[in-house]
Amino acid sequence: MQEIQLGDITIEVTQKDIKNVHLSVYPPFGQVKIAAPIRMNLDTIRIYAITKLSWIRKQQTKIKAQKREAPREYLTKESHYYLGKRYMLKVIEHNSAPVVKLKYNTIELYIRPHTDTAKRKEILDEWYRAKLKEMIPVLIAKWEKVMAVEVKEFGIKKMKTKWGTCSIDAQRIWLNLELAKKPSNCLEYIIIHEMTHLLERNHNTRFVALMNQFMPNWKEVKEELNRLPVSHTEWGY
Repeated sequence: MQEIQLGDITIEVTQKDIKNVHLSVYPPFGQVKIAAPIRMNLDTIRIYAITKLSWIRKQQTKIKAQKREAPREYLTKESHYYLGKRYMLKVIEHNSAPVVKLKYNTIELYIRPHTDTAKRKEILDEWYRAKLKEMIPVLIAKWEKVMAVEVKEFGIKKMKTKWGTCSIDAQRIWLNLELAKKPSNCLEYIIIHEMTHLLERNHNTRFVALMNQFMPNWKEVKEELNRLPVSHTEWGY
């Protein structure tokens, strides 16, 4: 691994067998990484980074300003979110397979005795994943008709810097698991955003016009999503 220093910004550079340069700014402190093709020399990568300096600083400011949830221990009376609503966690020990139940203002987490924190998190994350798998196909089908596009596949995974991505050639979209905790309009906004990439690859004026057509209030929803606290994560690089 190599590094580029641009003033007070240190950029980690990794060269791989890839075609294009990928620039990312990571939470929680705004660490900057560039993945570049093996054939590209360091001076060329430095020039590229300089052209992106304004964008890098903007992303770092946004990341550092974003509220973060306190670390979760997955104990009774702890607050957890589902579709933007806060629920109190109730941990119930039993001698059967783990189960998660949503009841009024409570998320009930049924676990075997001596289940550790990591396993409790895994069980709740799988419940969030299952809930998203119920909601996402309905929203995709709704917007496929409106947008006259086809999503051949979708996936859910944890992502450090994005709410969603679109693989245009494969007609596949990926969605961040954390969206299960956000209001449903935020999930729908991200799905519309990623599906719009099937019509327009770039974030240009045509893309904005399409978003305005499909979801006139998308900018307000985007701001709402970006204002919400993000999960506390022990980020590793």
